[in-house]
Amino acid sequence: MAVRQSEKYIKFMIYLVVVLLINIAGQTMFFRWDLTGNKIYSLSDTSQQVVATLQEPLTIKVFFTNNLPAPHNNTERYLRDLLEEYAIHANRNFNFQFFDVSPQEGGLGVQAGDNQKLADDYGINPVQIQVIEEDEVKFKRAYMGLVIIHGDVLERIPTITSVNGLEYKLTTAIQKLNNKTSALLNLRDNIKIRLFLSSSLNKVAKYMGLEDLPSFAARLQTVLSSLNQQVYGKLDYTHIDPSQDPQGAEAARAAEIMQVNWPDIPQANIKAGDGMIGMTMTYGDKSITTPLLTVFRLPIVGTQYQMTPVEDMETIINENIEALVDINEKIGYLVSHGTHMLSAGSPMGGPAGSPLGTFMTLLGDNYSIKRIDLKEDPIPASLKVLIIARPTALFTDYDLFQIDQALMRGTRLILFLDAIGESTPPGQQVFRQRPQFNPIQTGLERLLASYGIKIRPSIVLDANCYRQRLASDMGGGERPIYYAPLIQSANINSDEPYLQNIRGLIALKMSPLELDQARLQETGIQATRLFSSSPQSWEMRDRFTLDPMAIGGPPAEEDQQQFHLAYLLQGVFSSYFAGQPIPEKPAPEEASTEGSDPLAEDDSEATPEEAPVDLSGIESSPTRRDQGEPSKILLIGSSDLIQDNILDAEGRSPNTMFILNVIDALNDRVGVAEMRSKEQRFNPLDKTATTTRTMAKAFNVIGVPLLVVVFGLLVWLQRTARKKRIQKMFGA
Repeated sequence: MAVRQSEKYIKFMIYLVVVLLINIAGQTMFFRWDLTGNKIYSLSDTSQQVVATLQEPLTIKVFFTNNLPAPHNNTERYLRDLLEEYAIHANRNFNFQFFDVSPQEGGLGVQAGDNQKLADDYGINPVQIQVIEEDEVKFKRAYMGLVIIHGDVLERIPTITSVNGLEYKLTTAIQKLNNKTSALLNLRDNIKIRLFLSSSLNKVAKYMGLEDLPSFAARLQTVLSSLNQQVYGKLDYTHIDPSQDPQGAEAARAAEIMQVNWPDIPQANIKAGDGMIGMTMTYGDKSITTPLLTVFRLPIVGTQYQMTPVEDMETIINENIEALVDINEKIGYLVSHGTHMLSAGSPMGGPAGSPLGTFMTLLGDNYSIKRIDLKEDPIPASLKVLIIARPTALFTDYDLFQIDQALMRGTRLILFLDAIGESTPPGQQVFRQRPQFNPIQTGLERLLASYGIKIRPSIVLDANCYRQRLASDMGGGERPIYYAPLIQSANINSDEPYLQNIRGLIALKMSPLELDQARLQETGIQATRLFSSSPQSWEMRDRFTLDPMAIGGPPAEEDQQQFHLAYLLQGVFSSYFAGQPIPEKPAPEEASTEGSDPLAEDDSEATPEEAPVDLSGIESSPTRRDQGEPSKILLIGSSDLIQDNILDAEGRSPNTMFILNVIDALNDRVGVAEMRSKEQRFNPLDKTATTTRTMAKAFNVIGVPLLVVVFGLLVWLQRTARKKRIQKMFGA
């Protein structure tokens, strides 16, 4: 008996030792198995590479209030797990720390108070969240942010309210800091910051509602002193008073600094005068001018003035530094030929604002945007990508030659082209006046046709489209907007890795694209379809209208077809101008002589100039290519796809991810695109045929109960047969 008892104890001890050894091994030799379809709980290869190649120590300080209600507690848990995952794959330069900022019972502890002050110093402020306690809805202040410190440079994520896109935000922020630190340490010269602020403005500041203007320069210097320590002392700051410094005034005018003029103000004993306000940042031959005063008009109230808060200047200067030292990759944007503007129009009655504000903000997070004006400067040879969005003016042969040769050098082209333009007839700005629609011909059509692709002057209508909900006073229900097709996942090319998780898109006023297969085969260009309309589509031609009431319903089934709406062409392109002479650059427009002063001094007796040197005998042979380097062209038949009414500022919608992903892909950043879209939560059910749905419903209603009955009969028969066998066995 004693032997058996000892055997039990020995077995128990062996089992205990085995369990302990398994747990110890699990601490060092563990693995994770991510069963999610998009691997959203596993670090992407790009994230692993970023933290594994850090050159300087990087610290992430997290300020997150404990014991928050759902879903914020899940966000904190996910953040902890994510940072631990980073630490597993990172080198010794990566570390993170969570700071206790939670109030304890009886008040805020000393340590938590110090940590809250530290968070405030880093610019991490508490936010108000809604909680339910004791069946009551209450509001609570909570810290939910972090700061990433790399050397003396830092990046903030001040509010983390969702796990969506968190890995993307962290990885891109770490990558940017790593690039920024390297770039700042390698700067040959300092970045020059010039504040142009006239002291004469102090006299009228309070009448303009700008009480803080007199102290702005001193407070800005304080901000820059702190910021200069973070950027390794690479900032050179000077305050210039144009009202006291004539040379400074000339420099301000050359930089197009805002000038403010005011009349006599007798009641304040102020004479008429003027002043200038603005800031420039310069490095090498690159310069950025930042307006510091906003002027806008309000009905009845009149003209209002608003200064840029000093608290925002650190962020503005940091963004300018990133653009000046090319921390982000550069993307060119064509600003000539009637393309969409990049910035809002003048508040004093200038042109309307740009519809691409969201697009440019999202693009500027990872790229440095360079304005390209073909009328002034050539396309830089170093430019990797050029975006052309909705040109409306005619391209000369010389303009087309510049674009063609940029493609030959390997510059990738991203084209958002409208084949149909909308305009209001001049002199008919009447209420409910219907716009006119006309085909847009810019000359790019000839260029694209030579590469093997065309855009048709029509608008695709699709029965599978967005449906507008009508108000009750309009009869209620839904109204189809046929020119806003809903692109289903089946019509999106999921073979491309950066599109695998894009399960649906909404398009708007799209024109169909068609390929010249013979030309593509001749040149060896590969054409990849990115997305198409549904097979229940048709075209709007000749008679255009966007009034849903005036658009008829779908035509007969035999008149419906599928249209391809976006293509990616890649390969070695042949020049459109091959075998042709190089187009001449148009002569600049001569200055008009109308309005010249008839009383101007007659300079006929002035000292004659030296005879001009005859340069006609000198010839130049500009570099040209008839066969290019490998390149790519992305063509989408509408510019509405990148406008503010389609994209979201957070960058989480399928449309926004699609646009950013294809741009990343053309910049050879497919890994970043995959990382961004792997957390895409939009995952609609596949559309099934009516017959399939009817059969599934019938099976659920009739088939499942029938199977239960059949199963019951089989069990009953089995039991009956068993009972008979037993009776036969015992002769009962």
